[in-house]
Amino acid sequence: MNMSFYTAAVGASQQQKRMNVVANNIANVNTYGYKAEKPSFAALMYGNVTGIDEQNLPRGTGARLISADTDFGAMGPVADTGRSLDYAILGRGFFALKDPTTGEISYTRDGSFTMSGYQLPNEEGTLTQVFMLSDGEGRFVLDESGAPIEITDSQEKQSVAVYDFVHTDGMNPIGANRYLPVEKNGEPYLVANPVVVQGSLEASSTDLATEMAKVIEAQRSFSYALRMVQTSDEVTTTINGLRG
Repeated sequence: MNMSFYTAAVGASQQQKRMNVVANNIANVNTYGYKAEKPSFAALMYGNVTGIDEQNLPRGTGARLISADTDFGAMGPVADTGRSLDYAILGRGFFALKDPTTGEISYTRDGSFTMSGYQLPNEEGTLTQVFMLSDGEGRFVLDESGAPIEITDSQEKQSVAVYDFVHTDGMNPIGANRYLPVEKNGEPYLVANPVVVQGSLEASSTDLATEMAKVIEAQRSFSYALRMVQTSDEVTTTINGLRG
């Protein structure tokens, strides 16, 4: 089988992966705080590699999807909700969420928080009902000191902290619109004087028109790659027929 067959097959499979990324962006067009992902491609090894007995070993050509990085640079529009527990960050940064059972701290741009009740021991050792600012799935929203935020009648938006990283490239999405930093992101730092709008939420940064154009482009590339596979197979069949 000639190399064009394998090159086209790789191209078709990679366009399918690209379509999956675009489809996920479109599916989250109405998800608050969602950041669109951008697929990145890189060239595969190409040319000939010297093998045993000075023979040249052919290698595949084409491109493959190497990553689908989240574009944190693009900010979605801010929508007024009127809910006092909704927060939107204007500019860079994340809200920090702490899982009380595992201690894991994750980060999100989705500020659609809620009030969750917990039974905590007081100084006398008896349990007292307190209400904490939560993401609705049992994780606490952290303040500037890294402590959970207890909701009181005098709750103000300044108590909700905003954290950021020197580099946000490659942050690991873990579901529920949350991210975990990786080693290259460095340590989180507290954003000084962040602009946080209470009673509003940041909408998805997905541009539907752009994503639909990417869908058409990926579909065309996929169909061309499959046509190349078919043509390559027909050429090989013809050659084998001539040999017979």
